[in-house]
Amino acid sequence: MRHRLLVPGAAALSLLLAIPASAADFTPGAPGVGDTYYPESGNGGYDVSHYDLRLKYQPKTDLLEGTATLLARTTQDLSRFNLDFGLKVSEIRINGRKATFATSGKHELEVTPATPLEKGKQISVVVRYAGKPSELKIDNFTAWARTPDGAVIAQEPDAAVWWFPSNDHPTDKATYDISVAVPDGTQALSNGVLASQSSKLGWTRYNWRSDKPQATYLTTLAVGKFDITTDTTANGLPVINAVSKDLGANEGSAKASIERTSEVTEWLESVFGPYPFNAVGGYVPNVPAHYALETQTRPFYGSKAFDRGTNVSVVVHELAHQWYGDSVSLKDWKDIWINEGFAAYSQWLWSEKEGEGTAQELADWVYAQHPADDPFWTVKPGNPGAENQFDAAVYDRGALALQALRNKVGDKVFFGLLKSWPTEHRYGNASVADFVKFAEQKSGKHLAGFFDTWLFQPSKPSTAAVKRAFGAPRAQVAQPKSWKQIAATHEVHEH
Repeated sequence: MRHRLLVPGAAALSLLLAIPASAADFTPGAPGVGDTYYPESGNGGYDVSHYDLRLKYQPKTDLLEGTATLLARTTQDLSRFNLDFGLKVSEIRINGRKATFATSGKHELEVTPATPLEKGKQISVVVRYAGKPSELKIDNFTAWARTPDGAVIAQEPDAAVWWFPSNDHPTDKATYDISVAVPDGTQALSNGVLASQSSKLGWTRYNWRSDKPQATYLTTLAVGKFDITTDTTANGLPVINAVSKDLGANEGSAKASIERTSEVTEWLESVFGPYPFNAVGGYVPNVPAHYALETQTRPFYGSKAFDRGTNVSVVVHELAHQWYGDSVSLKDWKDIWINEGFAAYSQWLWSEKEGEGTAQELADWVYAQHPADDPFWTVKPGNPGAENQFDAAVYDRGALALQALRNKVGDKVFFGLLKSWPTEHRYGNASVADFVKFAEQKSGKHLAGFFDTWLFQPSKPSTAAVKRAFGAPRAQVAQPKSWKQIAATHEVHEH
C-alpha cells in the first residue's frame, strides 16, 4: 500500500508553531522580589498596572468587605503566582475563571490559575474577601488603626496586606480606583481626587482616583468624621485637607499646619519642579501617633505630631516626598536615603527661606553636635540596615551629605540636580548608586569617593573632609532657630 506524505500548508504550520510551551515550562512566580531588607515583600512573575478596590467598611464592628480587581501583565510563563495579603479570601478568578488558592508564610496568598499563564499576557485577577483588619497580626503587629469613629491605614514599609491583595513592593507601582461605602454621616478619604459620591439605603460611597503610578505602601484609607476643606493652588491643582472632628486641643495647630499645604507645594515646585500628581493635601485623623507618612497626594499626620503646636516643618517634609520617594521611588529599601535625605534637606531649605537658619548653619550644627565616638556616625545613610532604616542619622547625616554636595558642585549645578532628578526619573524607581552616577554626569565631577565619605563610612567625616566641604570648622556653633522643630520631626518619623 502506498502512503501520501502530507506536508502542512502555511496556515497549518503557523498553528503548530503557535502551540504554547508544555506545562513543564511554566513555573511559579517568586514569593518575593529579593529586597535586601524585606526579601518576602512583593512577588515575581507579573507586573500590576491598576488596582480597582470596591470596599464596604462598618466602623462599629471593624468588618471590611472587599472585591479587588488587579490588572496585570505576566513577565514569565506562570504556573502559579503569589499575592501579599492577610485577610480571609472567599474566591479568586483569573480572566473570569475560578482559580484555586492557599496561604503560606506570614502574608503569602498562593494563586493557581485554571490554566497556566503565558508570558507577556494581560490578565485580570479578581479577589473577594472579608475580615477585621485590626485582628490581623503579623509579627504581633497590625498597621490598621481603629479610631473612635472609624479606622486608618498608613504605615511604612508595609500597609497593603491589611486591606487589599497586592504585589507589595515599591518597584511595582500602579494606578488606583478606590471605592469605599461607609455608614451615612461618616466619610472615607483616600488618594487622589474624589471622582464621585453617592448615598443609598444608609450608606455613602466615596470613589477616589489616583491616576499616576503609586506604590502600595503609599496607598491610604481613612474612615471617620472630618472637617474637610477644598481649594486649588495657583496652578489649579486640587487641594483636599481633612482634620478629625474629635482632635481635641490639637485641632487648631493641626489645621494651622496643614492649611499651609498650598503655600508649601507652590514653594516646593520652585525647588523640585512641577508637582507630579493629580491632587495634594493632607489629613489628621484621631490617631494618637507621633509619626507622619507621605501617602501619595494626601500625607497622613498623627495627631501627636502637633502636641507642641503648629508644625509646618513636618508638612514640608511629607510634601517634599511627593517628588522624592513617591514619584521617584526607591528600588530597594536599603536606598531609603533617596527618600529621607532629600525630604529632610527640604526642611533645611525651608528654614533658609524663612530666615530661621541657613542650610549651612544647620549643617554646622549637626556636625558639631555629634562627637566622633557618637553612635550617630556608625549609621550609614546610603545603606543603614533594616534596624536603622528610620534612624535620625538617615535624616540628619543624609541632609548633611546634600549640603556638602551643594558646596562641592555649586548652587547652580546643585539646584539643577534637585529639579532634574525627579523630572528625568518621574514615576520610576532609582537607587543611591543611580543618584551618584546622575550627580557625576550633571556636574562633570568624580563623586564616588565624596559620597562614600558622607553616606557609606561608619565614622565621622574627618576635619579635612569637612574643610573641603564647608570650610574650616567653627569653634562655636549657635543653634539655628528652626532646629527644635526640625529635630522634633525625627519623632514624627519613628514608624
